[in-house]
Amino acid sequence: MVDLKYIGHSAFEFKTGDKSILVDPYVSVNEKYDYKKSNIVDIFVTHGHSDHLGQAVEISKNKKAPITAVVEVATYCSSQKAKTRSVNLGSWLNYDWGRVIFLPAYHSSSLPDGSYGGVAASILFDIEGVRIFHAGDTCLTPDFKTYKEIYRPNIALLPIGGTYTMDIEHAVVAADWLGAKTVIPMHYNTFPEIQADLKRFAQLMQVNNTNCAILNPAEIKQD
Repeated sequence: MVDLKYIGHSAFEFKTGDKSILVDPYVSVNEKYDYKKSNIVDIFVTHGHSDHLGQAVEISKNKKAPITAVVEVATYCSSQKAKTRSVNLGSWLNYDWGRVIFLPAYHSSSLPDGSYGGVAASILFDIEGVRIFHAGDTCLTPDFKTYKEIYRPNIALLPIGGTYTMDIEHAVVAADWLGAKTVIPMHYNTFPEIQADLKRFAQLMQVNNTNCAILNPAEIKQD
């Protein structure tokens, strides 16, 4: 069984057995979340922006957990003395708890020092037979149709805040194209520019007959 915890913004913790995996660990957005209480074994970052890289370096050093990220982001984290696994898009990566594949996201990426952050990514996780698609920051793209055909995600984590990513209307289309049984919105209401009407999103999702799970930060969903 996989436990999925929404930390806030685009940050999630996946727990399988006694191991936890962090994605886009901008954990400072949730003052009630304490990463030190979890057995974090791996950290994943979709791109270099501060609201996604977050506290990855700090957590990596504390937990001795590697950060898996696209080359440029991994190189930056390594320069900050964090343990890293440098990757790029397009192949399955194996871990003792499952596997992942980095896929395209259509977005910019820069690092805290202002340097180029490489390509932005989405990440598909395959954990205990449950496939979780974390879209990262992206616009609507026909790639979602391909992901349905090839990867068949069970759960999709989609940005809905607009301005820097898809808005509600485009996220509803993305959900339909992905065909995931459950969709969890993310990347909304953290800043004034990404305010979103969650009730409207849930209503629009009903048309697709898709389960829209709106999680409060630190709430756990089991699959």
